[in-house]
Amino acid sequence: MDDLFADRSADQALCDRTLGRAEIAALAKGPPGHLIGCDLDEADLSGLDLSDWMFDRCQMRRTDFSGATLDRTSWQSCRGGFVQYGGADLREARFVSCDLNNSVLRRAKLFAATFDRCKLTGADLTDAGALDLQFTHTLLVNARLPGFSFRKQVLTAVDFSQADLGKCDFRGTMFDGCSLRDASLDGCRFDGADLRGADIGGLRLVNAGLFRGATISREQAGQLLGELGLNVR
Repeated sequence: MDDLFADRSADQALCDRTLGRAEIAALAKGPPGHLIGCDLDEADLSGLDLSDWMFDRCQMRRTDFSGATLDRTSWQSCRGGFVQYGGADLREARFVSCDLNNSVLRRAKLFAATFDRCKLTGADLTDAGALDLQFTHTLLVNARLPGFSFRKQVLTAVDFSQADLGKCDFRGTMFDGCSLRDASLDGCRFDGADLRGADIGGLRLVNAGLFRGATISREQAGQLLGELGLNVR
């Protein structure tokens, strides 16, 4: 195998290459890598220590990062449906403008991680460590986030439509331009939440009591009564 990283300085980026496990493992022996426009599709990178790496505009379809150490990593404009992050350490990782639809983040450590302007449609975050996890301007349509705590957060332009939010904690949370339409909300807590900036359409009668103690607008009140089959005049 060619030594792709010979004489590579600490601040030198690797651009537009197709890379597999052997190449990434070799690079991991040096300073943190910076990959720009690289193709990592279907690469098995499980278990590798890639702390502080930077991924910029990389292709990562079905790439396997299971169990990898990815703390403090940066991901900018990456594309990777069905990426595997199961059990990975993503503490303080930052994702910006990434498309990670249908990715698996089960049991991942996401403490203080951020997702900004990302697509996580269909993503599975079951049992992820999520303390101080932040989402902004992000699609979580049909995603699985059971038991997550968003307590006292300000959620801006987060789309939870049709997501599994069972037993999530939204106490004291402010919703700004968000959607909870048709989401599964069984066992959620909304005490003290401000839902005036959320789409709460599609609620079932069994969910109505979940919003006791929350603030909604007059328009939402009318919509809620309509969803329950009552005529509002």
